[in-house]
This record gives sequence, structure tokens and C-alpha cells, in this order.
Amino acid sequence: MSEGPGRAWSFTAEVWRWREGSWRFVTVPEDVSDEVDEVVGDATGGFGSVRVEVTIGSSVWRTSLFPSAEAGAYVLPVKKAVRTANGLDDGDPAEVTIRLVDR
Repeated sequence: MSEGPGRAWSFTAEVWRWREGSWRFVTVPEDVSDEVDEVVGDATGGFGSVRVEVTIGSSVWRTSLFPSAEAGAYVLPVKKAVRTANGLDDGDPAEVTIRLVDR
């Protein structure tokens, strides 16, 4: 297993809407969230965020994972352009790859 930046994980997760807002997320599976925690340790950013490069379908972009006490895992924001480009609606499964990047 590689450590630190460049380390990647792939998983499938359902797109969900944050409360009544326009934000959409996927929840990073608990086992993947635990592994990310082990690799990044205390090297997180504001609000415990972790910088990642994300691939969903044909879309690749950089963003951050955010810890969610409610989910007991990290959550990943999925912007509208990505959802539109990949035909994803609320409740749809998304094939996600996250790769750690330098801060």
C-alpha cells in the first residue's frame, strides 16, 4: 500500500441532497474513511478537511472530503456540472475514485 499523496480508493456510493439545499454529496464508505484517517493523521485542513482529486465517470476535479459526525465518515461534495455530465440524480449510485493530493 502506498502512503500519503497519490494513495487512491475506489467505491460506489449514492448521491444524496443536503437538507433542503442545492448541495449534493456522496458518503465515503466507513472502511475507506478509516483508511484515509490512518494515512492523513493530523495533517488535515480547516474543519478536518482532506484534499483529494476525484474521478466520477468522465469528470476529474480537486476538492476536499469533510468529516461528518452524522455519517460517521467523510462526505464528498459533488458539483452540479459533474452530476449533469455523468447523468447522476439524487439516489443514483456513483462510481467514485478519490486520490490524496498535497495541501
